[in-house]
Parts: sequence; structure tokens; C-alpha cells
Amino acid sequence: MEKIKEEDKKESIRLLQVIANTGRKYKELICESYGVRSIAEFLAKSKSEETQEEVQILMDSLVHGNPKYQNQVYKGLIALLPCASPKAQQLSLQTLRTAQSIIGTTHPSIVDCVLKVLCTMHLEVQYEAIELIKDLVNYDVCQALLKGLVALLIPSVKETSKLQPKILNDSSVPQFTAHLPVFLQQAAAAKAIGVLARSNTSVAEELLHQRVVHSLMAAMGNTDHSNSQRQASLTLEYLVQMFPVVEEHVRRSMGEGLYQLFLVSAPPPEREPRGTPASEGARWPRPGLWPRPSPPLAPPPHPGHAPRRPAHSPQPRPAPPAAQEPPLPRAPGSRPQSNAEDLYMKIDSIQADILAANKVNVSKALCFSGVSHCNSSFHRGAHEPERPAYITYFQKEDTEGKE
Repeated sequence: MEKIKEEDKKESIRLLQVIANTGRKYKELICESYGVRSIAEFLAKSKSEETQEEVQILMDSLVHGNPKYQNQVYKGLIALLPCASPKAQQLSLQTLRTAQSIIGTTHPSIVDCVLKVLCTMHLEVQYEAIELIKDLVNYDVCQALLKGLVALLIPSVKETSKLQPKILNDSSVPQFTAHLPVFLQQAAAAKAIGVLARSNTSVAEELLHQRVVHSLMAAMGNTDHSNSQRQASLTLEYLVQMFPVVEEHVRRSMGEGLYQLFLVSAPPPEREPRGTPASEGARWPRPGLWPRPSPPLAPPPHPGHAPRRPAHSPQPRPAPPAAQEPPLPRAPGSRPQSNAEDLYMKIDSIQADILAANKVNVSKALCFSGVSHCNSSFHRGAHEPERPAYITYFQKEDTEGKE
């Protein structure tokens, strides 16, 4: 099979599409002949994106109208997520969204597989992963999914140290930071949390109980990856504007100076007056452009006398000074732009440490602010801990004694 040309493989996939579209009996025949495994392996190993798209069409056909083996196709798509081909990951995620809506139940391994895809450097794969996450919050894996996203905001010391090149430990070599997969995953998790919080208030409330505010502020202190800081800032900005209790705790933890940098910005600069020389000329003639007055009518010349020359024209009248127009008022209800997106460029190392070592815990205060966990559409076990027991690489102190 390895010696078969790529074009011949593509034609075989198209032939299987025709067979599968013939009816349910033939779809079952393909699946019974270990077709799903072979097709999935071919999708992962193919070097032609056009061929991979043909394979996606075949997988999509096998998941429709095939109740006996649709779970087999569903598991095959999940197994493709860790593959090395970005195109195969993208197509598998797209087809998984369709398969998930058909099957209606989730496989326990889908959460870990989807969260691991977030470490990708390919934005098209990240987009499809977040779209699938938006669908999965409506299923029974919602709790595990939200916990996993929050946990990704604070990578463990083990994950960051094992990916650190040894050359970086040499003091004689200039220090630089590589784009570690865990930091890409951290930034994508912060982005996904923001998307989920904006789309569903109940999800946002559940995230608050998962101590997402603490984790977002810790990610904002990760000076090794600016995109993590940016995405975490944008998500935290929404939560601060949405929940007064979050604003209170964040302001107290940051301090007034850092909070002003985070959320409050100066008013936009005033617009320049519109009275430029070109436009002013339409209202006030420029010097030298006033029309000359007509000379007075002189009596007819007396015979024998030379005609009198007309008097000199008067000097042009100076133009009045240009009126300075006031700046245009802001639209009603508008507010100054936030600094959240650019905060990472303005904070120093001390402020980054304040963010990384924060001890914010708003879950205890939620019941007093009207955001009751009991009223949420999500439920946790009665004995489930409020925060995950992991140690961050941002702070070395004990995690007990949180506020």
C-alpha cells in the first residue's frame, strides 16, 4: 500500500464514498471490515490536504445513518486528535461536532484530548477546538471541561521545567524564552474561558466557583508569554465588568495603582479642529483673494486733457482668525477604552509578581452577592474541594490559608 500513488489513494476514497452513500447496509459493511481504523490512519498520515478533505467527507458519511457503528466512527475521530497533522486535527474536530450532535452522549476521553489540542501553534486548529468546547459545555462533561480549562491557566513546575532547554541554564548564554506548548495552551485556555463566559452567564458563574479569577490573575503575571497575559486580561476584564464582587476582590488584590492601569484609561485625545486652510477658504477668503472693488465712475474727459488714471485699489481686507471648534462630544453611554489588552506592556516585574502571587478567592463571597452556587445550572459533589491542589510555578508559598 505504501507504493500506491497519492492520486490512486484519493480515487479509492472517492469510490468508498460512493459505496457508503448507497445505503446503511454498505456503511456497516465498511465498518465491519476495519474500515474506520484504516480510514482514520490514512487521514493522519496523508500529506495531501485535498485527499484529507475527501477522507473527512467519507467519515462524515459513515457517522450519518449508521446507528450500529456510529460510536466506532466517533471514537476513531477522538483518536485522531493527538496526531501530528494539523489538517487532520482540524478536520477531525469539525467532524466531531457533527458526530457529537448525532450521538448525544460523550466519551470520557474527549475532554483530555480536546484540551491537549489547545497547545497547537495553528490558529485554525485552535478555533475548531474552541468551537467544540462550546458544544461540549452542554453535555455531562461540562464540569470536567471547566476544571480542565481553569487548571491550564497555571502550568505545573514539572510541565514548564521539562520543556526548558538546558542551554537556557547556562549563564554565559543570553537568556531568551521559547514558545513552550504549555504557554500556548495557557493562552488558548484563557481565550476559551472568555468565549464561554460571554456566551453563557451560568457558565461564567460556575467558573467563578472554580476560582478562575485567581488563575486568570496568575496567568496575567506570566511575563514569559505575552499572549497569555493578553488573553487572561481580556477575560478578567469581562468578569470584572459583569460581577461587582469580582471587581471588589480584584481591585483589593491589585491595589489602586495597578487596577487603574488594568481597567481605567485616559479619555481619547481630542480631535484636531476641522478648520484647515482648505476648508476655511470655503467660509473665509484667504488674504489676497478678496474681490477688488469696482473703480468709481469718472466724468467724461474734458477735451484737451489727458484722462485721469484710476486710483490704486485698496489693500485686501485681512481675513478674520479661524474659529477653533470644540472637540466632538462622546456618544451617549460610551466609556473610555480599557487598558486590559495592553496591560502586559505597561506593568513592571513587581506588578507582575503581585498578579502571579495573588490569593483572590471570590467563591466564598458569591452567596452574599446574589450569585448562589445552588441556583446555578451546574452541580458539584458535596465533598468536592473548592480549588485544585496543584502548586504553581509563579508562587512557592503554601496554597493553604487562602482568603
